[in-house]
Amino acid sequence: MLTGDQYKDSLQDGRQTFFEGEKIDDLAGHPLLGQTVATTAAGYDRFYDPAPDATSPLMTVPSSADDLREMIPLLHEAGMMAHVTYTSIQTLKTAAGRMNDVKPDYIERMDAFIAEAQVNDVRITQCITDAKGDRSLPPAKQDDLDSYVRVVDRQRDGVVIRGAKLHITGASFGHELLTIPTKAMKAGEEDWSIGCAVPVNAEGVRIINTTYAPRHADTRSFPVSGTHHYPEGFVIFDDVFVPHERVFLDGETAFAAVFAHSLGLWERLGGLSAFVEEADQLVGLAQLVAEANGTAGIAHVKEKISEMIIHATLIRATLEAAIENCSVGPEGAAFPNELFTNAGKFHAAANYNHIVRHLHDIAGGAVLTTPSPADFENEQVGELARKYMSTGPDIDGEYRARLMHTIRDLTADSYGGWKFVTNIQAGGGLYAQRIVTRRHYDLDAAKLKALQIAGLAENDDH
Repeated sequence: MLTGDQYKDSLQDGRQTFFEGEKIDDLAGHPLLGQTVATTAAGYDRFYDPAPDATSPLMTVPSSADDLREMIPLLHEAGMMAHVTYTSIQTLKTAAGRMNDVKPDYIERMDAFIAEAQVNDVRITQCITDAKGDRSLPPAKQDDLDSYVRVVDRQRDGVVIRGAKLHITGASFGHELLTIPTKAMKAGEEDWSIGCAVPVNAEGVRIINTTYAPRHADTRSFPVSGTHHYPEGFVIFDDVFVPHERVFLDGETAFAAVFAHSLGLWERLGGLSAFVEEADQLVGLAQLVAEANGTAGIAHVKEKISEMIIHATLIRATLEAAIENCSVGPEGAAFPNELFTNAGKFHAAANYNHIVRHLHDIAGGAVLTTPSPADFENEQVGELARKYMSTGPDIDGEYRARLMHTIRDLTADSYGGWKFVTNIQAGGGLYAQRIVTRRHYDLDAAKLKALQIAGLAENDDH
């Protein structure tokens, strides 16, 4: 296993990573990106075991509902890079269990890659979303055939790929890029049916980063994003060679969607578990700010908080149902229930804006206009800021300000905007969750119940 310092050293491997027009040669030393390195390193140190044969618990393949349940708080504690690594490993395990009809070499390669990753304690990011070009056209009919990652050359010992994967969280901060098809492929789209693992520092890989991290020297007004943020990357594959042992799919169009669906399941479980945690945070903030504002006893405020509580409870119930009703694959790996995972993720994402609207309505305009912590320290205006942010003898103005800063950072600033978009898009948009939910819902049983209550069951042949 790696220590935090060893992880930092591992990033000095010649990777080509860029941020705001500049190539970054020292990720750990960068004023913004270095914070992500520090957070990830702390996760390494938190779970480090010096035993020679030790492997990280964050990379364990679950085999039961209890394993799935116990992993969630560990991943939240360890941070995003641990989450995307866990998701990548489970994606491969899920795909392997669904590819019995394709050549066994692929499954053997996936198992070998997982074992190697566990031994070396690396971090893996999954790369799925292509540039896509004209969304109305399939890959083979794009003006630019590189709009979807594709194989441009097949050599004796491997393949050469070209294209880009977009919106990849933490791409510059891991060691491996799990690159898989973004959707189902058809006959004639064999070159785009490519799944493989690529080292971040492979020749031809370039990553362009962006981040919602605040550009402020004093980050106290950003209690969440000021210390924990994970840049997104455009991962560009500019004629990158991939040896056969790292290729998990090459041309078998019928199995292209297997990887996308497998990743979608684990991304949505991760998103659902994050929603559960955040929903409780938003309820707590709503209650605290209502008390600080002196409005906690007002009927419409209590009603809004009650709705938020119901939302938090329902998505927690879907998470528990997804875990408790898990299935175990042919290799002994446990997978969350598809129906409850997708329905829960859809419900949480579709209602997020409504819940945040309640929070903003309860908190008021001070979410945006509250003075900064530095203003409270100013000799000329500090006491005045404290005086007018106070709502009574028991509510200190600076305490109320900190609540407002937290609400703004979570829901109404750069990080909040990032969350509004990613809550919908992460793991596929809402439409994808509708499709999978419908596929796994027992619609025939529902029709039969309807026929029975209508007294038509015996006369219906459908």
